Amino acid sequence: AIEKPIQIGLRKKKIPFTKTRNALKAHASNNLGFLKKVPVEPTDAIVLPERADKKTVDWENKLVLAPLTTIGNLPYRRICKGYGADITVGEMALATQLLGGSPSEWALVKRHRSEDVFGVQLAGSHADTMTACAELLNSTADIDFIDINCGCPIDLICNKGAGSSLMNRKNRLESICRSMVDVMDIPLTIKIRMGVQDRNPVAHNIIPTVKDWGVSAVTLHGRSKEQRYTKAADISYLKKCAELSPVPFFCNGDTYSWQDAVKYREDNPSKSIMIARGAIIKPWIFKEIKEQKDYDISGSERLDMIQDFVHFGLEHWGSDQKGIDNIRYFLLNWMSFLCRYVPVGIIEHFPVQINHRPPVFVGRDDRENLLSSGYVKDWIAISEMFLGPCDDNFSFNPKHRANSYPQA
Repeated sequence: AIEKPIQIGLRKKKIPFTKTRNALKAHASNNLGFLKKVPVEPTDAIVLPERADKKTVDWENKLVLAPLTTIGNLPYRRICKGYGADITVGEMALATQLLGGSPSEWALVKRHRSEDVFGVQLAGSHADTMTACAELLNSTADIDFIDINCGCPIDLICNKGAGSSLMNRKNRLESICRSMVDVMDIPLTIKIRMGVQDRNPVAHNIIPTVKDWGVSAVTLHGRSKEQRYTKAADISYLKKCAELSPVPFFCNGDTYSWQDAVKYREDNPSKSIMIARGAIIKPWIFKEIKEQKDYDISGSERLDMIQDFVHFGLEHWGSDQKGIDNIRYFLLNWMSFLCRYVPVGIIEHFPVQINHRPPVFVGRDDRENLLSSGYVKDWIAISEMFLGPCDDNFSFNPKHRANSYPQA
């Protein structure tokens, strides 16, 4: 959580953001934006602390858990760390909300001690807010790097000029990167898509220049904004961009098996992969990739994993009613993906493709049948096994609608 003096300082405009002002002057045509309303020398100014030293991160041959809105909370990240994720990234956080001192947004910045390499992903569209937020996080947050979101396809984000929209404004993206690097003692990375329009990829024009901007690593999701998840990721384009990248390069898109990871690593010099949906459906994918073998996780083992998530949730959100409600909400959202897993022991064709709808199957026991159900009522029943009964009027609608049916 944000420290109270910092939160008050943000709301009362007591933090001068001196480094940000200098960076904007150098790289963003001195466009101060919201800082025009912040005094250069405010009364009772709060001076942000300096970091003890500059941090570096080894990006080579790493498996990274992608930033996952709603799903990628701290308890879930602990699950993935237990299965071998090398680097974890928090859920996308909005720069403007962090600068406003929003407690719920600052909760996204919190790391667990098991996360030995942890980064925060920022979304924003202007150099002033992104740079000020970088200066703030660099001084006050326990993080190892900051990632710029240039890949979010959601209209709510893109219509404000953030997310994927930044890819069509290369000059603005450059000024944001250069300004942020000037105020940070930790690495800056960016996550991009192929482009906005399906037929007009632009990532290959951006990637060769990012080293000059001060960017330490780049992740490319092999789809466009328009494409979303309607088609498979373009592996040939990913390989092309990997060859063009002057910095460590992370492939992202459709990694659902260790065989997929081998395919990605064939032509990627850094051998690093960022995994999103594959890790939601089966968090043990990190273990499979490292050991290059398929694991036939039983229904009881998957229920044990859910039990661990609940225990981690009690530590993180608390055991009062609000905490229980939070755990249930995030667990049910996760279940909308977990139900897509088809046990290895009954799969007919390998490897399974992530964009294929799982066939109807009969599990080897009642637990597998329950865990594979696409019905919300069954997910709720699973949550009640660990969290007790819901209220009679309780209902749930999956935020992402990964693969679900109406509640029966």
